[in-house]
Formats: sequence, structure tokens, C-alpha cells
Amino acid sequence: MAGAGVQSFELTPASSRASRRTMPPDGADDEHIVDPRLHRRTLLKLDCLLLPLLALLFLFNALDKANIGNAESAHFTADIGLERSDINTATALFFAFFVALQPVGAALGRRYGMVAWVPSCMFLWGLATALHMFVQHRWQLYTLRIIIGCLEAGFYPATVTYLSLFYTRFEFGRRLSLFYGQAAVGGALGGVISYLVFSRFGATAHGARSGSTWRPWQVLFLLEGTLTMVVALFAYFWLPHSAKTAWFLSPQEREYASTRILLDRDAQTVSPVYPQEEEHDEDNDAEESRRLLNPNKARRRSRDRASLDDRGVTPQDILSAIFNTKIWHILAFNILSSIPVYAFSVFLPLVLAPLTKKSNTALINLLTAPPHVCGAIVLYFFARYSDMHRIRLVPVLYGLVIVVAGLTAVVILPVAWAIPRYLALNVLLSGTYVASPLTVAWISGNTPSPGKRALLLGINGWGNLAGVIAAALFRPSYADSGYVIPFWWTLICVVLSGIGVVFFLRRLRAENAARKRILSAWSEEAVELERLMGTGPLFQEHRWTKKIAGAGRDAKFDWVSNWLENAIQGGREGDERITFVYGL
Repeated sequence: MAGAGVQSFELTPASSRASRRTMPPDGADDEHIVDPRLHRRTLLKLDCLLLPLLALLFLFNALDKANIGNAESAHFTADIGLERSDINTATALFFAFFVALQPVGAALGRRYGMVAWVPSCMFLWGLATALHMFVQHRWQLYTLRIIIGCLEAGFYPATVTYLSLFYTRFEFGRRLSLFYGQAAVGGALGGVISYLVFSRFGATAHGARSGSTWRPWQVLFLLEGTLTMVVALFAYFWLPHSAKTAWFLSPQEREYASTRILLDRDAQTVSPVYPQEEEHDEDNDAEESRRLLNPNKARRRSRDRASLDDRGVTPQDILSAIFNTKIWHILAFNILSSIPVYAFSVFLPLVLAPLTKKSNTALINLLTAPPHVCGAIVLYFFARYSDMHRIRLVPVLYGLVIVVAGLTAVVILPVAWAIPRYLALNVLLSGTYVASPLTVAWISGNTPSPGKRALLLGINGWGNLAGVIAAALFRPSYADSGYVIPFWWTLICVVLSGIGVVFFLRRLRAENAARKRILSAWSEEAVELERLMGTGPLFQEHRWTKKIAGAGRDAKFDWVSNWLENAIQGGREGDERITFVYGL
């Protein structure tokens, strides 16, 4: 797509003609081009000093979400006198609160800043994880899972929005895969940690090793909860609020890091001189880059419209996010495609148990590692392909095809065929982690306003409702049959998700074409006005919003009316502008 992520900006003149001809991947210009060494140095610091810590945060987020399944494989509920089905209920309660509070958590993350909000929540949920070692009653288990669900809500959208403040759109997919891939790594690492803990504190049929007062699941909860709290404290002092305040960047690198993000967001609009096409064209890219790399125009326009700080959300952001119909379309197929993610992040040790000839707790947990590793590797290569070809939704479809193939093999193969069925699970998990991060990358890349971006990602976070569905599907009563019925339902859901993605692609192509037809009837001045201010010839009615505001005044709720009127002031923003072209 033309006008793709621009990564070059002249902060210092190139020292030679050769260096001026060496360009960063997504930019092209003869007059305004950054020293490629500055580009590489800035990205290297972001990749080595920022991204790994964010990935580590998500790793522990995944560990604390899934460790209850590992604990159950070590007789957690049997030791404290609960039913196995209580794990399903606790998981469903966790996801119920985790899902419901996603937009709230994302909004609070923007309100107080990711740097303050996420580590605070992380420290508290680490403490709640450690407290699982003292659970003796059903209500204690439920309460702790609800607390963790509330605290983890908004973590992912807040952190992804924060990550998008440092990387351009077509650098973002691979970085997001390394970040989101920690969900897969967390599943693998959780299995390895459980194997080591359970081997050291070897579980008997019920509880602690002979002569020991520590049950293996108690050690597991204490270890993972304590590590989470330590990482959270470290994050307070390490993470910057924005590229402008990044302590690990030089002043020149800070200026370059922030400017290139603003230019990249500005690049996704139609030029009155060089209209964008739906397909990527290198010649148009070069022309678009020359227009965008005019420093005075691009800087002034972008900085008036965007913020690179991790704090701030406006009434217009909230109203625009709620009435964005695309996010509800995405949410529908995201819920269906995410069922395997949550089913196997929690229940994989229990699914693997019937495949072993004897109940070897440590071995079962070790066997959970390879499928998750396959998922992480496949995700990275799909994200790399997505960035290189500047597409998001087609790789999502490819990933869902792999999931369908794996699920089909699992439901067809007899439970007694342990090795083939285990290999099918590896195939299944290989495609499981592709859809969610690339969908998130699409939302992030097509939402210029960081406040609205966080809220849309929060709404998309309701896709975690899949965790509630997974908990309801993978009930203990299906264990003896190898969970065949839950696998069938999961297969149906994934197929429906793929159909939803296909329809979404068709919708985007139709909307891009419709916007192009509208703009073809406008003058260059009108197009430029729409691109800069969102006040082109197309009139915004806001009929329902105005009616609600009027009703609020009649009912003496002036604060509601004032808030709504403030939200609809000004022109169209970001992707609402007719000049905005949706990426595919």
C-alpha cells in the first residue's frame, strides 16, 4: 500500500553521496534522509533495551494466567479438598472479570500512563499468585482468581499501545510477535518450571513429598508470584514514558525516534497529488515519502494531531471508539479464533494426561513445552512475512488454516494413538498464536490516535471471552474420551472465525474504494482540508449524540451533555477522515 511506514528523516546531513543513498527499509528520499547509522543505532537500542523488558512483563502475565493448570496436574484441588470442576469455575470467573474490565483497564492505563499503571497492577497480581499457596477453601480460590483477572485487565492493550509509540507500522508486526509470543513461551516455560519444581518436590498421589511440608503446587505459586513482583519493581525504574524521555537514547536519537513515528502515522492518508492505491507500489511510495519528508509541514501537521506520550485520552477518543463498527466485527471473529489460545494455555497439561500410559506429573508438564515453542516460532515467521508484505489479515487466515488442520487431525485420530495425536497438537498450537497479534497489529496500524488506539485494543480485549468458553468446553467429564467433543466445537468456532476474516477483508476493500470515489469528486483544496483537519465537504451529523446531549440537559445532567458536546467538536480524526486508507 502506498504511503507506508516512513522511517527516514534528516536530522543531520549525510556525510557522503554513498551514505545518502543508503536508506532505512520503509523510506526513500534524496534530499531529506537520515544517516543510516542513526536509524540502526536507534532501533538497536529499542530492540535491546525496551522490547525485551516488555516481553518479560508479558511472559509473567502469561505464566500467572496459566499456572493454575500446571498446579492441578500436581493434585492442587485434591490436596485442599475441592472438586476438579472448581478449576473450571475459577478459570471462568477469572476470564469473566478479565474480559469485562478490558476497556476500563486500557483507559486507566492511558489515564495514568503505562509506566505507572502496569507495574503497579503487576506487583499486586504477583502477590495474589503467591497467596495461592495458602488456599484451603473454594471461596479463597475464586477470590484470588477474580483479583488477578481484575488486575490483568487492560495489561495487553495498554502495553501494546505503549509499544506502538516506539515502532513504525511495518516494524511493529515482528516486534509484536516477539512480545505476544511470550504467551507461547510462557506456556512452554511454565511447563519446564513445573517439571523442575515437581521433580524436586516430587508429588505423591496426594500432596507433598514424604518428609516435606511443602506441596509442589505451593512452591510453584510462590516462585512464580515472587518473580512477578521482582520484575514489576524493576519495570518502574526502567521504562520511559515516551521516546522523547527515553533515558537510553541520546538527544539526537530521541528526536529521530519520535519524529519518525509521527511521520509514519501521517503517511496513511491520501495525497492530493499522489493518490494511494490499495496495492503496494514502490514508485508511489517514493513520491509519497518525498511529500511527507518535508520537515516543516510534516512535523507541524503531525504534532498538532498526535501525542507520543503514554498518557492521555479524550472524550472524542472514547466516543469514536464505541461507535467504531469495525472493532465489533473484529471482536466477533477474534473471540472465535482465540478459543484454542486459552484452552491450551490453561488445559494443555490436562489434555495431554490421557496420552501418557501412567500419570507422570513432571513428564506431562514437560510435554507441554514443544507445542508452545512451535507456536512461538511460527508466529515470528508469520509476523515477519506480514511486515515484509505490509498485510495483516491474509496471514491471519493462513494461521487459522493451520489450526483447522491440527484440530481436524486431533478429532479424527483415536485417543489410543498417543504419538500421532501429540504431533497433531503440535500442528494445532503452531497456528494458534498467529491470529490475535496480527489482528492487534492491524488495529494499531489503522488507528492514528493513541488514545483511541488504546480503547479499541481494550474493546478487542473482550476477545478474551474465549477463555470463558474454553473453560466451559474443556470440562473434566470429557477427559476420559480425550476431549473429543470440546475439540469438535473448537474446530467449528475456528472455521467460523476464518469466514469472518474473509468478510472483513471484503468490507475494507469496499470502504477504501468508496472513499476513493468520494475524493475523486473533491478539489485538491478540499482533500487537503480533510487530510489536515478532517473538515472536508462531507458533513458530520452526530444525530444520536446530539439527541442524547439534549435529553441530558432536559434531565438536568449537564455534565453528560457537556461531555458529549465536547466529544463531537472539531472535525473527523484519524481513520474517520475520508483521506485515510485502511491497510489490509
